[in-house]
Amino acid sequence: MKTKTCLFILLSLSLSAYSQNYWQQAVDYKMVVDIDVKTFKYSGEQELLYTNNSPDSLKKVFYHLYFNAFQPGSEMSERIKTGKDKNKRFLIDIDSLKPNEIGYLKVSNLKQDGNILKHELSETILEVLLSKPLMPGETTKLTLNFEGQVPKLVRRAGRNSSEGVALSMAQWYPKLAEYDYEGWNAEPYLGREFHGVWGDFDVTLTLDKKYVVAASGYLQNPDEVGHGYSEKKGKSKKGKLRWHFVAPKVHDFTWSADPEYIHDTHMGPNNVLLHFFYKDNPKYNENWKNLQPKTAELMRFFNQTIGEYPYLQYTVAQGGDGGMEYAMLTLITGNRGFESLVGVTAHELAHSWFQHVLATNEMKYEWMDEGFTTYISTLAKDRILDQDNFFPLQRSYDSYFYLVRSGKEQPQQTNANRYDYNLAYEISAYSKGSVFLSQLGYIIGEDKLSKTLKEYYRMHQFKHPVPNDFRRVAERVSGIQLKWYLTDWTQTTNTIDYGIKSVEADGARALINIERIGSMPMPLEVLVNFKDSSSEIHYIPISLMRGEKENPYSLKWTVHEDWPWARLEYELAINRSKSDIVNIYIDPSYYMADINRENNAYLNQP
Repeated sequence: MKTKTCLFILLSLSLSAYSQNYWQQAVDYKMVVDIDVKTFKYSGEQELLYTNNSPDSLKKVFYHLYFNAFQPGSEMSERIKTGKDKNKRFLIDIDSLKPNEIGYLKVSNLKQDGNILKHELSETILEVLLSKPLMPGETTKLTLNFEGQVPKLVRRAGRNSSEGVALSMAQWYPKLAEYDYEGWNAEPYLGREFHGVWGDFDVTLTLDKKYVVAASGYLQNPDEVGHGYSEKKGKSKKGKLRWHFVAPKVHDFTWSADPEYIHDTHMGPNNVLLHFFYKDNPKYNENWKNLQPKTAELMRFFNQTIGEYPYLQYTVAQGGDGGMEYAMLTLITGNRGFESLVGVTAHELAHSWFQHVLATNEMKYEWMDEGFTTYISTLAKDRILDQDNFFPLQRSYDSYFYLVRSGKEQPQQTNANRYDYNLAYEISAYSKGSVFLSQLGYIIGEDKLSKTLKEYYRMHQFKHPVPNDFRRVAERVSGIQLKWYLTDWTQTTNTIDYGIKSVEADGARALINIERIGSMPMPLEVLVNFKDSSSEIHYIPISLMRGEKENPYSLKWTVHEDWPWARLEYELAINRSKSDIVNIYIDPSYYMADINRENNAYLNQP
């Protein structure tokens, strides 16, 4: 394990050296926590080594206290009530929670290098004034005591899930906010997304000996706890077991626990040990058993298509309220049919790459982790379950088209908390984000997209990449300029709509008049089928690309002059007579997200 940790450090240093301007903060957590499973209250001590790798001197720091959101009258509660449509992800009305059902997280005895600190609480954000400014390159030790109450499971974390899991403990501790090139990321928690600081975690949990714990990180004392981590029974003190976990190079620490957990293990690729924790339910146990080799296959698929999973284990645990990714672990609802169980596991496992190794800021660029994850997990599920769908991503495209028609779309780079409609957030993050990648394959070629994903992972793992980082990788791989694509697709609600306006005879030639109706430009592939059963593709790049993709078809491929965006019409001349033509189709691949495909076809009437 020490060797693996050293490799992480060396890798991080080498990647950080790639850009002279890139830096990121570092944290080293040590927490000792005692949990009362009867009252759902817990208390602990936290020691945090915080390293300032920024060029700025820091006079204050901010902590997230997420559990404070789960209280009547909280900002999250108000946001749920005032949203323009119902947020169906919230299982319980927060305002209905009783005092013994709410969540809270209280901090005391907060010190910097032994000096008491002044601090101010604003619901889920704790603002702390440092006793001594933290200068660039310096490390300071922050210590505190905390106590919390686990809320009734309303969203993601909490107690007594709908499927009977006792504890789903996500974002449960005082968590230092991220400080990056834009300053402090200290937004209140409204039920959306998270953003964290890379670091190492050393966490000791003490709770009732009957409870089995699933967690981020590597268990350090398996013989002491047993419960499937070891063949030994375990050693309790005063009816409690001590669980000691270490998680290197992660940006959160999550755990779940239940006295009825079945704990299975399965060896995955590259000797990664897969852990599975699920409630004993005869109706679903077989699904969970069958899930285990499929999870190994999914990890192998992601290793091959993105890059190797960097940790030594991964855990799938029943808990939470649907599916949510965390470092080295996911919490999912488990009372599902087999296909659904594989599907949610595929999605959450894919987040190990797109969020927990490539840690984009989910508040700002949720479409990068949710969309990229949806794209790759959809392909993985199709492959692993041998579904062999002709167009596996059809659902993503259909959802995006629905959003456009609804009139509720907002720019994709809207802050996750600022969407007027929950519907718009969900579709924009997951479906439109997925289409972004799929359509990029249409623009630069599927082979170049594949190389881009691998190079992006290689260059930016264990970093906080932004959209422009991905764009620049894709440009270097493909030789095509893509600023226009990133701008139009993510920063506007411009849509794609091209149509065949007319087809005219010009002697031995046919003149196809194509019009751009939508505001967003795209290169075009135009399929022409002839009466002699031959077919050919006519490719029209756009001038903004300053390049063109290679022929992805086994058909004749003719490259035409660039289409400048400002021109609304383009005359495509082909060296065949109009009478030879059977039909013409814009985008025969269907990978271009044209909002009106009815005007994409021309049928030559006799």
